[in-house]
Amino acid sequence: MLKIRLSRIGKRNAPQFRIVVAEHTAPVKGKFIESLGFFNPKDKTFKVDEERLKLWLSRGAKPSPTVHNKLVNLGIIKGPKLKASKKKRKKKKEEKVSKEETKEKVVEAKEETKEKVVEAKEETKEKVVEAKEETKEKQKPKEKKEVEVKKKE
Repeated sequence: MLKIRLSRIGKRNAPQFRIVVAEHTAPVKGKFIESLGFFNPKDKTFKVDEERLKLWLSRGAKPSPTVHNKLVNLGIIKGPKLKASKKKRKKKKEEKVSKEETKEKVVEAKEETKEKVVEAKEETKEKVVEAKEETKEKQKPKEKKEVEVKKKE
């Protein structure tokens, strides 16, 4: 099946397109049957050989949605515009949602770690107090023995 479609020929950041007739299985930048015109999106210039275009349309070539819409704008083809499909960008939306979720998770994790740190500090304070009391208790009998030893002498 033949398609009338755009083939990019412009340099980086300077897009320009040829309007070509090509087999629908051929690569976009690859081999084509005939060049019918060009399209420059920066200048909004669209030039096409109407006679050759009508010839290819009569032979059964179908325009791509973008080319069809451009031809409708120029008045070469009559009819409604077609919906030109674009790449779906659901991934970015999902990434945004996941970023928001991760921010919430990070905030929750920070709060949890703060609580754990406070609990750990309290536990260590209790342990320190207990250790001090134990050391005081261990030191008291030693002092008494020393005192008793001195009395005997």
